[in-house]
Amino acid sequence: MLSPIVLLSLRWAFVTAERRAMDGPVPGSLLAMLSAAEAALVLAGGVRRQFGVDDVLVREGDPPDFVHVVITGWVRVSTLGTDGDEVLFALRGPGDVVGESAVLLGKARGANVRAVGRVVVVQVPGAVFLDLAATRPGVGLALARGMAVRLREADAVRVDMATLDVTRRVAGYLLRLLRVYGVRSADGLGVDLPLTQQDVANHLGASLRQVSRSLAVLRERGAVVTARRRLTVAEPGLLTALAGGAPSI
Repeated sequence: MLSPIVLLSLRWAFVTAERRAMDGPVPGSLLAMLSAAEAALVLAGGVRRQFGVDDVLVREGDPPDFVHVVITGWVRVSTLGTDGDEVLFALRGPGDVVGESAVLLGKARGANVRAVGRVVVVQVPGAVFLDLAATRPGVGLALARGMAVRLREADAVRVDMATLDVTRRVAGYLLRLLRVYGVRSADGLGVDLPLTQQDVANHLGASLRQVSRSLAVLRERGAVVTARRRLTVAEPGLLTALAGGAPSI
């Protein structure tokens, strides 16, 4: 079973995952970067499937037979470390495509994909997806842009690991989550992601104890407010200052 969920939000605008799904794909996702006609073509090429909490969508080592386009819900993309613990690579939500790297490369799956809660996807055969990427310039360009964003994020994490202490890395990561996944509504900006403190530690190359201490520092400074299973970004401006400036992503 997954460990308790940590929810991130702005104090004045908490946006739930269900509300996000109703509002459409997350910014920067494949469907968000496609025109309505292109998105319809991608979705028409597959079949709709539903998964429950902790269900496995893809196993590491599986053949690259298809991609999943997430319609509602969130999935965890991860692998197992040498100690047997799960190492989170990424979270993917509404509008994101999952498994495209293996299909594009024609290689076995390099990670496990598991549903965080109830998830609805459209499963598109690999051959159909490759044909769309090759014959529809908008689809190919959206895929390239999505990969560029992920590469920049990975580069930013590597630079942070080499130059910043853990507290500044945690602050910068929270800001990147707000910038990439934040959703604007009439009340402001909010983000809701199924992340644990251990996930944050794994992503930043830190220990759970270091991340816990860093969150305590951010809480003492007034940048965040914590409650049971919830962490609220109360002062984004202060968090930016503590991170040493706004992240470039």
